[in-house]
Amino acid sequence: MTTRWGVAGTGWMAEVFVADFAHVPEAEVVAIGSRSADRAREFAAEHGVAEGWTYDELVAADVDVVYVATPHPQHHALAIAAIEAGKPVLVEKSFTGSLADTREVVDLARARGVFCMEAMWTRFQPAMVAATSMVADGAIGDVIAVQADLGAFRDYDPEHRLFAPELGGGSILDLGVYPISLAQYFLGTPYAVTATGTRYPNGVDASAVIAMQYADGRGASVACALTTETPGRAVVWGTGGSIEIGPRFHHPTELVVRHNGGGMETLDFPVRGRGYSHEIDEVNRCLAAGLLESPTMPLADTVDVQWVMEEALAQVSR
Repeated sequence: MTTRWGVAGTGWMAEVFVADFAHVPEAEVVAIGSRSADRAREFAAEHGVAEGWTYDELVAADVDVVYVATPHPQHHALAIAAIEAGKPVLVEKSFTGSLADTREVVDLARARGVFCMEAMWTRFQPAMVAATSMVADGAIGDVIAVQADLGAFRDYDPEHRLFAPELGGGSILDLGVYPISLAQYFLGTPYAVTATGTRYPNGVDASAVIAMQYADGRGASVACALTTETPGRAVVWGTGGSIEIGPRFHHPTELVVRHNGGGMETLDFPVRGRGYSHEIDEVNRCLAAGLLESPTMPLADTVDVQWVMEEALAQVSR
């Protein structure tokens, strides 16, 4: 059975996501939603999609899943509307602009029995699936630390979404969600968060270094920046070795596995399309199985990652 998707949003994220449906025969985009029906129809025509509607029309339409790809603070209202209409929803990261909004969406999805998932596509890429399996099999012993960085230089423009506070701009919500989610995936939820960083003239966070601390001595150090291009590497450290995820960990296609005492191997894992196809597969799989949450990207993880980001944002903005 082919799932019928509606896409809320007409920006770059929606564009690259829609393109990957060419690699998923079991799913198709049948409608685009936007604040402007004209813009939705224009985007739909450009990408070979049949319908273009307003957001309200999209949520009420005959679709099986709604994908939300608008700026972070707009996710909350769209996700709530979809869930109240009984529509399964895939919500881009950062899931919302605040912890309170995230909890409200999650609580409603659970109360209504509607599937909901954060679009942390990295977790479903073949390289990450392989790394997860290796860790579970004890290939690097017990995991004790994670290090990750993600920077993407952008010229400061207070009118652009990336730097506008009302649109959830800043390094932590836009980039930090990746390394924070990675650390949370392998280590769990920290008991304390310590963050420092820099800000742009309008107060939006330009960069941040975040320490995630665990009561048993484990820890994570993650960094994000809109001020510079960083290597984008992530390393999962264990008592018996390490796994480096690259070449940039949020687009992983390679693992470098090192073993204590010697020995190293490099493994390649190609993706289909740009890699979004794998999270589309996950949504299809969950819906077919009657699941309300993804076991790989459960809603508890989404809430915990949002909590870490909110803690970091509060400290960087002081």
